[in-house]
Amino acid sequence: MRSLRHWWLSGVLVALAGCAGLPPNVERQPSSALTDTADTPLARSLAASVAAHPGQTGVYALASGREAFAARIAMARVAARCIDAQYYIWHDDITGAMMMRALLDAADRGVRVRLLIDDNNTKGTDATIAMVDAHPNIEVRLFNPFANRSNRLADYATDFSRLNRRMHNKSFTVDNQVTVVGGRNIGDEYFGAGDEMEFADLDVIAAGAVVPDVSTQFDAYWNSPSAYPSSSLTGASTAADADNVRARWAQMAAEPRAAKYVEAVNDTPLVRELLAHRPPLEWMAVRLVYDDPAKVLHPPEQSETHMLPRLVAALGEPRAELDLVSPYFVPGDDGTQALRALADRGVQVRVLTNSLSATDVGPVYAGYSKYREALLTGGNLKLYELKRTAPEGSEQADKQRRGIGSSSDAGLHAKTFAADRQRIFVGSFNLDPRSARLNTEMGVVLDSPAMASKLSALFDKAIPRTQYEVRLTSDGSSVEWVEQSPTGPVIYRASPETGAMRRAWIRFLSVMPIEWLL
Repeated sequence: MRSLRHWWLSGVLVALAGCAGLPPNVERQPSSALTDTADTPLARSLAASVAAHPGQTGVYALASGREAFAARIAMARVAARCIDAQYYIWHDDITGAMMMRALLDAADRGVRVRLLIDDNNTKGTDATIAMVDAHPNIEVRLFNPFANRSNRLADYATDFSRLNRRMHNKSFTVDNQVTVVGGRNIGDEYFGAGDEMEFADLDVIAAGAVVPDVSTQFDAYWNSPSAYPSSSLTGASTAADADNVRARWAQMAAEPRAAKYVEAVNDTPLVRELLAHRPPLEWMAVRLVYDDPAKVLHPPEQSETHMLPRLVAALGEPRAELDLVSPYFVPGDDGTQALRALADRGVQVRVLTNSLSATDVGPVYAGYSKYREALLTGGNLKLYELKRTAPEGSEQADKQRRGIGSSSDAGLHAKTFAADRQRIFVGSFNLDPRSARLNTEMGVVLDSPAMASKLSALFDKAIPRTQYEVRLTSDGSSVEWVEQSPTGPVIYRASPETGAMRRAWIRFLSVMPIEWLL
């Protein structure tokens, strides 16, 4: 009977898969970052500053979604030789379409464009990808792709262990001279143009010593066995499909919301600085850390390809303070013990993550909730959760006031950690098992007391005032949430801004053996 059941299940899975498989013997023409770019406009505008800071990197933090979008668009428009872009998500929405058009415009000028996108979120965009890839100066590759383009569930049913491993890296490099690295994907919710929840996020512009390292990282992923030429999966672009894509882009560009967003972007201080050829860079030592792309091909416990040990080494052992911002925070037993050990040694540990009402991934919150009480018994550890409603004066609230979108709801997406107000990490790495063991990640560790102190200053004043503090109840039996209101502290005994059904679902998920997936 057991063999009969096995035969029946195998038959169903084969039927679901439809005999789809990744194309064999795919030709991947190797390529690498262009290095003869010293005569480009970007290189000339930065030459004096780079020469004055040998071995250092000029950095500018992009906390504003509008500035983050403006930086990428401005870089694409000034590109003279090459653009290398690598993203986990590239949505086919207003900002995604504008960015794609910017790449096509650059390619029309003769710029070589290499676009590497993780395939996990490309469903329904094959026509767009094929149209862009058809340009003679553009090549698109898909990382760890789905073989079955029309029924991805079938691929998950038969090839889950492979497809559960994703490329979460994010970089945008122009002329091998300037790069943007950080937490943002390409899409309206990341750039302050969305109708739904807005993500609070962080990127940095970097010029100088670290840029060739980012290009080396890109080359490793581009030339890896997991990166497939998109044409081997989507097929060639048809004239009708290309016309439909361009018509959809034109329709989105004609929306009043799009015009208001472009106006808001053009009004950002960074755009004025860039137009005046005065990039406001702070020069410092910067170290790039990233996973080997082969990580997705090896068992999760095989740590030689993992970036986490390199991140810990680059950030250094905290002596007084460790401030952590992670939207998806699942420390696990080992992480909880490590954070408590730091707190027990007198290090002030402070963590900001999403509340249940603000998170976009409920199972991750369920995984995190199991460790709250253990973390808070550390004594010198404070835990905060982001409110869903954006604080007055934030970019999300300002966006609503200006009529760009319809929502001022906020969600946390930044991944940044500061040690001793001296060093700070900015990148794609979440403090959860998925980032540590399953996905590939990247980021930069900045030796910048100024930037690290800004993050710590938020924990000193703004975060306790505007977000929920999670603490143990007086008898230590459970946790409570404290909100600072104009009339004094308000205490909640259950996750604020959520219903009983959702809280019950999270409690159920918290006892399920799914942490290895988070």
